Amino acid sequence: MKEIRIHGRGGQGSLVLAQFIAIAALEDGKFSQAFPFLGGGGERRGKAIQAFARIDDRFIRLRSRVHHPDYVMVQDPTILNEFDVLEGLKEGGTVLLNTEKSLAPPHREGLIRWVVVPASKIAVEVLGRHLMNAALLGAFCVVTKEISLPSVEKAIKKRFPGEVGRQNVEIARKAYEYCLKEGK
Repeated sequence: MKEIRIHGRGGQGSLVLAQFIAIAALEDGKFSQAFPFLGGGGERRGKAIQAFARIDDRFIRLRSRVHHPDYVMVQDPTILNEFDVLEGLKEGGTVLLNTEKSLAPPHREGLIRWVVVPASKIAVEVLGRHLMNAALLGAFCVVTKEISLPSVEKAIKKRFPGEVGRQNVEIARKAYEYCLKEGK
């Protein structure tokens, strides 16, 4: 089983990102689940929150938070100053970080893989807004190979039909191509 922990802020769509991962995995014929952890007090815009996803080839019976993820996705790089996003990350795990800046990993360098993707920048180029979920999905496909780009595209189109879906598919493709080109 592969486990994913997503760090974001209220209003950034952390749960939606987890749901897209789970739906894409289902499209690929796998079992999956997605759920949030709001940390008490509910989700407030700007408050740091977590969401989780699991992917497996077998039925998933586990229903707890993800404590030892294989992958960590960070939607907002300022969270690195507030939380230890590496907590519990398995050795050899991967952190996918939304930023345009070069990165000096906080610690445990060498035991994990850091992948930097300008997801917000890609979203702004297409949508004119910092809605980075589709870009992170496209990057996740390349970086982890856990889900396929065609399944991500189907998941996006199911949730967002019409022009919004088309734009989000374009964002996912651009991030996918960016990661391929950069050798991520």
